[in-house]
Amino acid sequence: MTKIVLLFLSLLTILSSSLVAKEISTYLIGKYVGVDTVKNRLSRAGFEVVAEYKSVKQGKTIVFTNDALKSEAAKEKRGNAAVLRVFIDEKEKMISITNPLYFGRAFMQDDYNSDVFEAQLDSLNKVFKSLKGSVDKLEEEDLSAYHFMMGMPYYEDVDLLAEGKTTELLEKVNSYKKGKNVLFVLKITDDSYLVGYDLGKRTKKFVKKIGRANAAVLPYCISIEKGKATSLEAKYYLAVSYPLLTMSEFTTIATVPGAITKDLSKPFK
Repeated sequence: MTKIVLLFLSLLTILSSSLVAKEISTYLIGKYVGVDTVKNRLSRAGFEVVAEYKSVKQGKTIVFTNDALKSEAAKEKRGNAAVLRVFIDEKEKMISITNPLYFGRAFMQDDYNSDVFEAQLDSLNKVFKSLKGSVDKLEEEDLSAYHFMMGMPYYEDVDLLAEGKTTELLEKVNSYKKGKNVLFVLKITDDSYLVGYDLGKRTKKFVKKIGRANAAVLPYCISIEKGKATSLEAKYYLAVSYPLLTMSEFTTIATVPGAITKDLSKPFK
């Protein structure tokens, strides 16, 4: 009888453990190192740097990729998963890396392959020592179906910016203001590209208002795939990038989502 009770308690413990929600940090926080050091370490880890961007005053964001990320992003409507980012905060003397487990699950949805994104995390941990999870986090099971609250958009509720031939859409975004706003063009497949785009000065000030620690949210990206130019709905992208954002804080940037869509649409007019 005692053995049966012990077995029951053991099974109950295992079941309880499996029901405990696993939280995933949005960012990986590390000790401050400069831009050149970050680039060198990324290169050593097998990543390719695609852009260096001044995301905030006294802060830069390095955008990077590799073949594994591009291979996953080649799947339909998964282009945003092609890149990761490192925010180098020269003011607060720290770095913040977008967690591949977090954004991989959010952007890949049902196509998420844990082995691929865990491998990216392992590569980053090898060259950036003592990384710690950010206070920003969400439960793993909530990420693929994340939305800020009822009535707010999900990942798949993208903004359709324009339609046409992929080559024509690329030409439009590259020729607008002589390409001044284009930070990078990453080819994923022959018919799929991810474009890093610099938002207007007034629009991108939202980072200063709701938290420079998460400045890796910029640059914003445009996905051009199969004759459609789209961008993540800003109410989704800002919320998933700032998971601790409260409703009152969100209201302070109420005009920003519309301004982002307007900025991203301009090259296609």
